[in-house]
Amino acid sequence: MRHKLKQRIATGLALAGSLIAAVVLLPLPGLALVFALVVAIASWEWSRLAGFRSLGLRIGFLALALAAMAGLYVYADLAGTPQLERLQPVLGLACLWWAIALLWIKTYPMSGALWGTGPMLALMGLLVLVPAWLSAIFLLSYEHGKLMLLAMVILVAGADIGAYFSGRQWGKTRLAPTVSPGKSWEGVIGGQVTCICLAIAAHSLLGLERIGLAGVIAIAVSGAAASVVGDLLESMVKRHRGVKDSGTLLPGHGGFLDRIDGITAAAPVVALGLILAGWLPS
Repeated sequence: MRHKLKQRIATGLALAGSLIAAVVLLPLPGLALVFALVVAIASWEWSRLAGFRSLGLRIGFLALALAAMAGLYVYADLAGTPQLERLQPVLGLACLWWAIALLWIKTYPMSGALWGTGPMLALMGLLVLVPAWLSAIFLLSYEHGKLMLLAMVILVAGADIGAYFSGRQWGKTRLAPTVSPGKSWEGVIGGQVTCICLAIAAHSLLGLERIGLAGVIAIAVSGAAASVVGDLLESMVKRHRGVKDSGTLLPGHGGFLDRIDGITAAAPVVALGLILAGWLPS
C-alpha cells in the first residue's frame, strides 16, 4: 500500500512537472500538438473501453479523433484569432452533451442499454475527448492563456483533492452508488469549498477583475461540478466494461484517460463560462 502511494506521488509529480514545462516552454502550435498526443493516447485507451478488439477498428477510432481535432482547429481558426461565432456553438453542444451524460450516470445501469454498444461508446469517446482538447487550446488564446490553462488544471485537481479528504473525513451520503460507491456528497461539497477558495485567490492573482469575483466563483464552481461528472462517466464506462483502469502507462495511476477524466468535462464548461461572462481573447 505504501509502495503504491509513493508510486502515485512520484508519477503525479512527474506529470505535473511535464505539464508545467510544456506550458512554459512551448508556443501554442507546439502545445496543441502535445495535447493532441495526450488525447491520442487517451483515444487509444478509450477504444479498448469501447470494446474494439480489432487493431483496425482501434486505429480507425484514433484517426477519427485526430481528424476531428484538426478539423476544429482549422474551423475555429485557433492558430490565429479564434472565431467565436464558430467556437461557441461547439462548446455549447459539448456542455449539453455533459448534461446528457449526467442523466445516463444517474440512471445507470438502465442507461447502459442506450450507450453500451461499440458505436455509441465510440461516439461518446469523441464527445468526451475532442471538445476538451479544443477548449484547452482556446484558453491558450487569451492574454495570459498559459496561466489560465494551468489554473483550470489546478481547479480540477483542487476539486479532486478537496473531495478526497472531505469524503474520508465526513463522507456518509453516497453520490452515485451504482457507478462509484466511494464518492459522497460530502466529498463533493468539500471539493466545491476548495474551488471557491482557489477562485478567490485566482481573482486576485490573475487579474480577473473584469468579470468580477462572483463570475469567477460561478465559473470555478461550474467547472468543478463538471469535473465530477467527467470522473463519474469514465467510472461508469469502466464498470460497464468490467475493468479497473483505462490503461497501464502511468504507474500507480492507470492510464492517461484516468488522469484527465475530470478535465475532459471541466474544460468546455470553463471555456464557455468565460465567453458568456464577457471575457474574450484579446
